[in-house]
Amino acid sequence: MKVLVTRPAAQAGEWVEGLRRGGIEAEALPLIGIGAPADVAAVHRAWRQLRHYRMVMFVSPNAVEQFFALRPEGVAWPDTVQAASPGPGTARALLAAGVPPQRLVQPSDDAAQFDSETLWAQRLCHEDWQGAAVLVVRGEGGRNWLAERWREAGARVDFVSAYRRQPPELDARAEALLAQALAQPRGHLWFFSSSEAIDHLERCCAERGLQPPWGAMLALATHPRIAQRARALGIVAPLECRPALAAVQATIRRSIQSSAP
Repeated sequence: MKVLVTRPAAQAGEWVEGLRRGGIEAEALPLIGIGAPADVAAVHRAWRQLRHYRMVMFVSPNAVEQFFALRPEGVAWPDTVQAASPGPGTARALLAAGVPPQRLVQPSDDAAQFDSETLWAQRLCHEDWQGAAVLVVRGEGGRNWLAERWREAGARVDFVSAYRRQPPELDARAEALLAQALAQPRGHLWFFSSSEAIDHLERCCAERGLQPPWGAMLALATHPRIAQRARALGIVAPLECRPALAAVQATIRRSIQSSAP
């Protein structure tokens, strides 16, 4: 069984390498493109105003990578500002970008799920946020659940869009991989870490006049919302697990063993 990693290209390669180290055949088939934000100047302004915030929340590794890629020359991360992450991937990106470990806030490593809800419940909800200023770094649009919790707790929440999510541009290799996966659905496992990747898969197939065998396709989702989107499309019983490499590897191995003749 070949695992198709649908994360944006920057993270897909890392996941493919990790899965292969665990003896799992994997290929990158990015289904989310990452583009520059519409307002680069807004990101520059956010950098220059960071010292006024108590915490900066990064919604994903892409938010980290794109925000730091647009850092103005001579501007550093303020020592007094905390950086919040919903999970280990974003946390690794923050550390790699130079955020001090002592300023990083994230769910525990053994959390049942890595998302904004867990971050709030484990690390944020018991703090006094009255009058605090928080910045959320994200792509254009996105969920406001965590921002609503902060506002209910008395914080001021600002947003900055550091990138744009967009449909993928498939090269010849990706086109061939897509065709092969649809022709042999039981020989491939779609690894979804975003509902948007599923939306883009549906769109890619429609634009090419392809009729995916949704009911025969195998999928793994890293969050219940993503699994729900897969089921809505017709994928039967998608696997669910935490978005941690060891958990994903174990889930895939069980799937391969259960499908072996």
